Amino acid sequence: QLQASGGGSVQAGGSLRLSCEVAGKSGRTYALGWFRQAPGKERDFVAAINYNGKGDYYGDSVKGRFTISRDNAKNTVYLQMNNLKPEDTAVYYCAADYRPLIVIVTTTPDDMHYWGKGTQVTVSS
Repeated sequence: QLQASGGGSVQAGGSLRLSCEVAGKSGRTYALGWFRQAPGKERDFVAAINYNGKGDYYGDSVKGRFTISRDNAKNTVYLQMNNLKPEDTAVYYCAADYRPLIVIVTTTPDDMHYWGKGTQVTVSS
């Protein structure tokens, strides 16, 4: 259902853009989000966006540095990550909430219904 790409290794202060393609036209009605999980830690909320792209939400640790966006014509959600820090190192997952056309999105991993395979982001100091 979801295929994430764009991870890699960068130095602190660098940038990366993650992409996640959502299979099927129904993906355009889903809220989409990004979560991350570092070794030995729980999966944390990073960012989410509602179905029409007019509402976006961010975790406190990434506000002002990360931007989530979506292109429904391409069934793809993006995460632009700027000014990366070593503490951003984690496996990043995209996820979808399949309740159609919701405006207020969830930020809780357990409330997401579909998950893509993760992509590793490593930030060195």
